[in-house]
Amino acid sequence: MSILDPIWKLMTYDLGIDLGTANTMVYMRNHGIVVSEPSVVAIDKKTKEVLAVGKDARKMIGRTPANIIAIRPLRDGVISDFDTTQAMIHHFIKRAHGYYGKSLKISKPRVIVGVPSSVTEVERQAVIDAVRTAGAREVYIVEESMAAAVGAGLPIEDASGSMIVDVGGGTTDIAVFSLGDIVIDKTIRTAGDEMDEDIVNYVKNKYNMLIGERSAEDIKISIGSAMPLKKEKKQVVPGRDLLTGLPKTVELSSIEVRDAMMGTISLITDSVKDAIEDTPPELLKDLLLSGVYLAGGGALISGLDTFWSKELNIPVKIVDDPISAVARGTSLMLDHIELLDRVQKSWDELV
Repeated sequence: MSILDPIWKLMTYDLGIDLGTANTMVYMRNHGIVVSEPSVVAIDKKTKEVLAVGKDARKMIGRTPANIIAIRPLRDGVISDFDTTQAMIHHFIKRAHGYYGKSLKISKPRVIVGVPSSVTEVERQAVIDAVRTAGAREVYIVEESMAAAVGAGLPIEDASGSMIVDVGGGTTDIAVFSLGDIVIDKTIRTAGDEMDEDIVNYVKNKYNMLIGERSAEDIKISIGSAMPLKKEKKQVVPGRDLLTGLPKTVELSSIEVRDAMMGTISLITDSVKDAIEDTPPELLKDLLLSGVYLAGGGALISGLDTFWSKELNIPVKIVDDPISAVARGTSLMLDHIELLDRVQKSWDELV
């Protein structure tokens, strides 16, 4: 029997969570994605009260009065603010369980969480503690690259090689799989957040104008690209003139945004090349046929797959619904206890 064949299924509402730096997704077993929100929390600095979480909190970034702060409690894929992360996870679990109405009574769920493979034991334990305190009865931790590969339906059990690159907000996870395990594992803390910073710095240096990280992210999503577009785009961007302190607007082109982000894209490209160079020759031969699979929010950057195909001399394919690949994978792994136990054992051996 394949380890990816369902071994046991319980009529429960267990959860798979992609606890991302930029966004958190919660996948409920047998029901699909029930929460997809920015990983942002707004709190009152004086009372420490949580005022908003997710989309509502993101709207407050850069707009809050002095006594309220809107923060992202995860940085580079790991917890930077334990209490706030715990409050955010608790909110999302509660939201997930309220998906089918307040009258539905649900016991504490089992929760599986995807994290970057580069996390330390302390960081891993912080995730476990935060999720358990938020109401989970059991917590499992899996590498995001493994979860993304399972969620994308890659044949990771086969003797042939499979490769996935998951470009998130805080980290890029790169992995090659064979025989149900990770052969090459590389995580860098360079991803979507750094592209946002590139845009902020470009506008600051060229136009003497300051924009916020939320504006930079919106620009990246709307007109960012890795390859020239058939029809280049333009977008009017508001900000603050650094010379006068007054409001100012400039018109950014997709060419400028592409140039701004290319430094970060090149760093990620070099890391993918390093992983390919470290891949055993027999598996590399498989990758030439199967290609590299691209997941995460970075997969939505226009032309990134084409850019990498040219740079790597290997076909690059975007997985179906790349943003939810990790969340789907974590949920699927709840049905495959042997694979889950193997992953947990691998974590423990690294400690």
